[in-house]
Amino acid sequence: MIVALVGTRPTITILRRRNLGQQVRTGENVPAHLSKSGTPTMGGIVIIIASLIGYTLGHLITRDPMTASGMLVLSLMTGLGFVGFLDDFLKLFMRRSLGLRSGAKLLGQLSVGAIFAVLAIHFPNNYDLTPASEHLSFNADFGPSMGMVLFVVWVLIMVTATSNAVNLTDGLDGLAAGASILVLAAYVLIGNWQFRNDCPTNLVRNCYNVRDPLDAAVVAAVVMGACLGFLWWNGPPAKIFMGDTGALALGGALVGLAIITHTELLLLVLGGLFVTITMSVVIQVGSYKLRHKRVFKIAPLHHHFEMVGWPESTIVVRFWLIAAMFVGLGLGIFYISWFPS
Repeated sequence: MIVALVGTRPTITILRRRNLGQQVRTGENVPAHLSKSGTPTMGGIVIIIASLIGYTLGHLITRDPMTASGMLVLSLMTGLGFVGFLDDFLKLFMRRSLGLRSGAKLLGQLSVGAIFAVLAIHFPNNYDLTPASEHLSFNADFGPSMGMVLFVVWVLIMVTATSNAVNLTDGLDGLAAGASILVLAAYVLIGNWQFRNDCPTNLVRNCYNVRDPLDAAVVAAVVMGACLGFLWWNGPPAKIFMGDTGALALGGALVGLAIITHTELLLLVLGGLFVTITMSVVIQVGSYKLRHKRVFKIAPLHHHFEMVGWPESTIVVRFWLIAAMFVGLGLGIFYISWFPS
């Protein structure tokens, strides 16, 4: 948090001096967004660097060894952030308004996701537990093993869906950062709870077969701290945007945490705001193609409320509250499923 809080200010200055600001095209968004043109973007670099520094320092100070699970999640976050950085780079440095073409962007996400998926089912510990499992999971693993090929496909679907969902949510000042903080806070609690009730060392009822639950909580904590520091500058009115660099990186952190804590489907509940906003785009596009009619004035959903006349700060705060309710529901489901009947 300190690294992001202190480091974002000089980042804003550097980006402004180089005239590397958001370019808002006429007709692309609601009219109010035209005033944001020129606001420095690509601030997600700060979130990534702050997270990596926080994780490294935390382990150096405590002398607790880094784990395969923690490093894989941060690698997924950094890899997707790099894909986003290329997109932002083309927009800002090369003055190409659309950045990476959709096919190239998707290819980058799939490549990073595939590497993560393959590595995640390796590195067994002394109890033969790997960072990820080839089973589907909600609060814990269930059903038969998918096998390596289907598991990789499943991870690719999760990675692309989650990273793009966070990217769609990043349309108002502080919206994506604030919502991500809430979901990450949930994973701090989930990781700690799994650590205190893990099967290898605590033979308790409804224990968890998770390789590195405590380090999952550490990763969630450092990324949450980085987002908190960044939100100081990104909250309305934003002095800097995270750009695709930050949005894709945060999506990678969330999906990585879901996979290594074996709560893949639970992420749909915890990240319910991201799901809702993504579905608004799906509904809008589907309705227009099938019926030539729009359901919303504009998609994603938060821009619809802007067009209706809600102030931006009102939308952000109310959407944060909705995100908090989804997180509360997800944590409640997680706890109730463990609680002895």
